[in-house]
Amino acid sequence: MLATAGPLPVGPEWSYEFKWDGVRVLALFGGGPTDLFARSGAVVTPAYPEIADLHLPEGTLLDGEMVVLDAAGRPSFTALAERMHVRDKPRAARLAASLPVTYMIFDLLFLDGMDQTGLPYLARRERLEELGLNEERWMVPPSFGDGQATADAARENRLEGVMAKRSDSVYLPGRRSTDWIKVKFDQTGDYVIGGWRPGARKLGGLLVGVPTADGLAFRGRVGGGIGAAAEKELLARLEPIASGDSPFAPGAVPREDSRGANWVRPELVAEIKFGNRTPDRRLRFPRFLRLRDDKTPAECADDEE
Repeated sequence: MLATAGPLPVGPEWSYEFKWDGVRVLALFGGGPTDLFARSGAVVTPAYPEIADLHLPEGTLLDGEMVVLDAAGRPSFTALAERMHVRDKPRAARLAASLPVTYMIFDLLFLDGMDQTGLPYLARRERLEELGLNEERWMVPPSFGDGQATADAARENRLEGVMAKRSDSVYLPGRRSTDWIKVKFDQTGDYVIGGWRPGARKLGGLLVGVPTADGLAFRGRVGGGIGAAAEKELLARLEPIASGDSPFAPGAVPREDSRGANWVRPELVAEIKFGNRTPDRRLRFPRFLRLRDDKTPAECADDEE
């Protein structure tokens, strides 16, 4: 079952969970070792050996999110990326020791061979919580009744967002439903444009950064949010300030991002919307919002997190 993106719904008919920045995983118990499946249906069991010790009655199927928690207890998608595509068992075992996952279980689809998907959300949650699945490498995160308080707590703990679910909703396998609302907390920041790259259209993406003593520190490539009108405006402003030299600090821009780049003098500031940052402060899911003619490049800096 898939969620629909939207604003936070409120009311007594809704229940709320934290949104975890990980990957969706189904866990099937067939009498032997736990079988793990990605949302695509691909078998991902070898990637997560630490879940092998999770045992439930045969014919039980769980739904959840696989995450890697950082030192502060927050999900790190960057760390998880090192785990999610590994199929080599020795390597997976080494990574399980250095970057262990935690399986955040949020739904119960089958229990002991009995289909639970037709039960209301609250009934499924009650049965799930009765299974006592709270160990070091797996847990059932809490569900709440106050949407705004849940959102405030998620923001305070710098989580990705909130999932709102109708308390009486059934589980609809393979369907995207407005019974589940995904609320993501986006951030915005002001960044200096240091260049641009062509793509499917003339302007495929902006290369942005923040000033340092050695040049711009690279913060990512921004391709989202650049429609036809924005592309026309940006090119009209960027082409007159073209430069033969990169304004970024030496070695700051990865080769895959610098290939075919058109450098510009670092004079323009863009407001960028993004989901969060990687540990090296690259922007995740960035989208161009507008040029900030009211800001100078010197005013751009990384916000404290």
